[in-house]
Amino acid sequence: MSIKSKVFAAAATLTLVGGVGSVAALSAGAATPSCGNDCIDIFSREFGTHDHPNFVIDTLRQGAKVGQPIILFRTSNTDPAEDINASFQGLTSDFFGAGLVSSAVELHYGGGLGTATGPNGFPDDPAFELEYTPFGVGSGLCVGVASTAAQGTKVSLQPCGVSSKTVWIADTGDGNPEGLAPGGDSPSTIAGGYIPLINGSDTNFSHPFVLTYPKNGFPTDRPRPQLITQNLTGFTHGFPPAPILNTINDNQLWGARFGVLR
Repeated sequence: MSIKSKVFAAAATLTLVGGVGSVAALSAGAATPSCGNDCIDIFSREFGTHDHPNFVIDTLRQGAKVGQPIILFRTSNTDPAEDINASFQGLTSDFFGAGLVSSAVELHYGGGLGTATGPNGFPDDPAFELEYTPFGVGSGLCVGVASTAAQGTKVSLQPCGVSSKTVWIADTGDGNPEGLAPGGDSPSTIAGGYIPLINGSDTNFSHPFVLTYPKNGFPTDRPRPQLITQNLTGFTHGFPPAPILNTINDNQLWGARFGVLR
């Protein structure tokens, strides 16, 4: 069954956002009233917090076409370019079962090497597609990459549900939960903390290619800096190597809010 024709289990959805309590706490979050609570606003730790996201993922000039650049733009409850829906949610293993990620990705992020939760474990990570839904109307286009993720690959709108290039894996094991002391190893969520987002087409499992805001860029720059994929930063430990918490650059850590932006 394809991603477009199935609804993942509620448990998988709660894994992504961190539970019902987290959703309720963030209900004053993202997008236009037409998109409402179904929408998610993803912001960079470099420029904001859960209380004040400041700049969120945005489709440049509201263009609903393949290849349209994905940027960050100031939060607004009237800008349909910020209407993003994470309706296709589940676990990495679900996306593998639907034929949207490779066996290698499933092996490393879908629990294929066991379900241990320690620093060297391989949990079945949450995964999702981010569909551009201006004023709540699905475009069939998702945030992704046009080719296999690599160093500096530009992020743009691509057809949803076709390939791993529009799948994003929540790297909860390398995230930074709110209030986590340096050196802690608790898993994080996109709703309650800040996490890297691995592109589903990743082929580098030591230093995966993750969603990144360009270094030295700022959302008000002109031309607007386009999001890219780059190798995950941070000091590593263990085998296989895993980044140490609190050493990942802020421009590779992402949080989210839900609902209508205020």
